Amino acid sequence: MDTLLRAEKLTKHYGPVVALESAQFDVVEGVTGLLGSNGAGKSTAIKLFLGLISPTSGSMQVLGVESSESLEVRSRLGYMPEHDCLPNNVTAAEFLTHMAQVSGLPPSQARSRAADTLRHVGLFEERYRPIGGYSTGMKQRVKLAQALVHDPALILLDEPTAGLDPGGREEMLDLVRKTHAEFGISLMLSSHLMGDVERTCDRIVVLEDGRVVQQGEVTGFTEELETIFIEVEERRAELLEALKRLGVEASDEDGAVIVPEAGTDTYELISKALVEAQAPLRRLGPRRHALSEIFEDTNGLSAPPFAAAGDPE
Repeated sequence: MDTLLRAEKLTKHYGPVVALESAQFDVVEGVTGLLGSNGAGKSTAIKLFLGLISPTSGSMQVLGVESSESLEVRSRLGYMPEHDCLPNNVTAAEFLTHMAQVSGLPPSQARSRAADTLRHVGLFEERYRPIGGYSTGMKQRVKLAQALVHDPALILLDEPTAGLDPGGREEMLDLVRKTHAEFGISLMLSSHLMGDVERTCDRIVVLEDGRVVQQGEVTGFTEELETIFIEVEERRAELLEALKRLGVEASDEDGAVIVPEAGTDTYELISKALVEAQAPLRRLGPRRHALSEIFEDTNGLSAPPFAAAGDPE
């Protein structure tokens, strides 16, 4: 698997403020999550890779090149900034066509590519409306579209779900996965929301106070435990009593029944208990770690339910 980005002791100071300190990590093909609370250094890392700012010390590679300052490297990158930066008085079709031409596509190809990209992000029917009249969710889709209209090798997304309601967040995360699945474009997604990263990404890099504190495959952090999770429509207390009579240890945690140890006959006993308790089953299976469980005690990350518009970085 090719390494797309590499940070080697990458450091960035703004006077006495440490934004990034000796960060070392790789970003490979797929969808990588850059996770950290606000101010952890995520946006600084993205700007360094884009060549928008220079490091205080350390080095980095972008698509196998030591610097992203060359036009060839920059032409293979896409960038979706966090904050609103779209022109209000032009249509999405005009804006995407312009961005495609800026990236080197001839006018006819740029128009075709713009239309295809707007269809991909679900804005084809709205492509001739001025962007200023778009909702927050539609504007986020335009920002994603301009980042991929020139078919880059890698897109850097800075808080792509910022300001979106729950439905909009789900749609944006689906688009991120769809972009990788359909176009083969790799993405690095910066977020302070663990749920976004856990649901969307293959790999994770966790930043705290400018330092890398964890990195690896997401599946390595959300591995299955030797516990069983049981969710029923009703009669949870009766199910607990039935399990106890059958000699199965169980507890009630946050509205679900947890069996702490899975033996060879545990599932058979659970089935008997469900029948005995007449408890309609909603969900049954091995319990998994969540990223919030793993990191909440190590780096103080919060997991608010939704992103807020204009969160400071």
